[in-house]
Formats: sequence, structure tokens, C-alpha cells
Amino acid sequence: MKFAPKPPESGKVFLVGAGPGDIELLTLKAARLLATADVVLIDDLAGDDVLTLCPQARVIHVGKRGGCKSTPQSFIEKLLVREALAGHRVVRLKGGDVSLFGRASEEIAALEAAGIEFEVVPGVTAGLAAAAELKCSLTHRDHAHGVAFITAHGAEGAEIPWQALAQSALTLVVYMGVARAASLQSSLLVGGLRGDTPVIAVESASRADSRSVCSTVATMVNDFAEQRLKSPAVLVIGEAMAERARQLASEALSNANATASAQRVVA
Repeated sequence: MKFAPKPPESGKVFLVGAGPGDIELLTLKAARLLATADVVLIDDLAGDDVLTLCPQARVIHVGKRGGCKSTPQSFIEKLLVREALAGHRVVRLKGGDVSLFGRASEEIAALEAAGIEFEVVPGVTAGLAAAAELKCSLTHRDHAHGVAFITAHGAEGAEIPWQALAQSALTLVVYMGVARAASLQSSLLVGGLRGDTPVIAVESASRADSRSVCSTVATMVNDFAEQRLKSPAVLVIGEAMAERARQLASEALSNANATASAQRVVA
């Protein structure tokens, strides 16, 4: 008598936040899951450094970066289900935190619909890494009693309530805003935010090539263009940034004067 082969037991999917890029900001749990994964589906922004923690795993790059050509979301969801049904331990590695602007809700829905067991593991989001990079707080007892994390890259036709945000007195942490700086500036000014409100952009927060650009709502489009700011970058907007912006501007001026003096000496 012949018996049909027993189908493999379903595996498990872990939706894991990889943090902003510095491998030392990865959580211990994320590192442990990577070390025992059979398959890793990794975003572009997660960075390749973390792959040193999972040499045993089969790695599938599923590029996801705002404003760039990306792997279709539906394809990623099918991959997660297929690999889990094959009995694999699957780590879906996302840049930053899983629950912020990573389309985790769609992947969760797909896994639930397929009856796949899964777990969500948080990570350090780029907005918090930017604040750490700037050595400042996103909230302030006198200026900002809260913070709003916002994406400037919503779904097609989606309306972002910029007027309400402009009048909220919250610190605004804007993701994927570099390419939309002009429309963001216009929306905030029309919404009632003062033109001299500080804006600090942090490019590649936590990474070795990180840098910051200080500006204001009124001047940010020109300043970003002049400094050739590029993604990934987070924009931190609000009065809570005022003191730090003044300090950074003063440091930049001192460095520029020192450089000019050195050049005159050499000449």
C-alpha cells in the first residue's frame, strides 16, 4: 500500500523592523530571529549589513523605497505565504519599524487570510534615529506636547490634512518628503504654519554618511536643492527644533570661517 507524502507543516513569518541602518540599533530579538531564519525577504532600506547575521538563510531582495521602482506589494505577500506554507521560518525584514509606513497592514491581512502564524517585531524608526542624531528631543514642555509621524508619499488620491497638522503645534516628522518638498512647503504655509518655523532634514540617519541640513519652512526648497539633499531623509519640523537649529547653524558658520581662514593661509 502506498501512502501520499505528508505535506510539510506550515512555517511561521516574522515581520521584523531592521531599524534605520546602524546594525547596532537592531534589537536582540531581531538578531536572534535572523540567525534561525530559513528565508529572509529584505527591503532596500534595511541595509545589507544585517545579512551578516543570517549566513544560513536564503535571501530575497524585495526592494521598497519611496519614489523608486519597487517590487509589487502583491508579489511580496504571495512570497510570504508560499514560503510559510513550504514549512519555512520566514523573516520579512523592513527598514525602520514594521508598523510605520511599511505596508505591514497588507502583509498581515494576507497572512491572516492564508491562516499563517506570524509575529511582529518592532524596530527603531528613522524619525527617532534622526532625533538621536541631532541630540535633541522631539517634544518640548514649552513648544510641542506631541509629535506626528507623517508620510508625504500617500496612496494615489489620498488627502493628508496639512492644515490641521500645521495648526496642531506638534513636532512634524515627515518621511519621504525630499522629492515633495515644494508641495509640502506650500501646504504648510497655506495651512498657517509660520515661514520661520525651523526645519531640520536628516539624511541617512544613524548611518556613517549621515548629515543634517538646517532650514525653515519658507526656505527649505532652496536650501535642500543647494545642499543636494537626497533620500532617505527625514524632515523634522517645529518649534521644538529651534534651539538645536540655531546651534547647528552657528557650528556650520564657524566651520565655514575656519575653512576660509585655512585656505587664505595656504594661499
